[in-house]
Amino acid sequence: MSQVQKSHRADADRLLFVEKCFASAFEELSQAVHDTAKAKGWWDEPRNNGEMIALMHSELSEALEALRAGNPPDDKIPDFSGAEAEMADTIIRIMDMGSARGWRIAEAVVAKMAYNRDRPRRHGGKAF
Repeated sequence: MSQVQKSHRADADRLLFVEKCFASAFEELSQAVHDTAKAKGWWDEPRNNGEMIALMHSELSEALEALRAGNPPDDKIPDFSGAEAEMADTIIRIMDMGSARGWRIAEAVVAKMAYNRDRPRRHGGKAF
């Protein structure tokens, strides 16, 4: 095996390790997020998918508004910009819903990353 092949193999092995760690940590954090949401009363009644997805949209809209306003520090966690905090809120909502539904979102992220690595440049010519 050439030095280049060994380097590529080491890179692939490291990526596989990181992907496994990411999936495991993400799923554990998702459960913690969901447990917090339940403890705070957000799951006292069953939640519907449409409402939860709309709330994810609202967090992304808040991130856009933060950027439009110059991305100042967040009012709740001022060590982070408004966009960072709202993106975090989006991910937290995704984690909560994924955990509640028993979905394997982290594994899907890893699978989509692998799929995207093999796609053609700009997915074959898409403008955006």
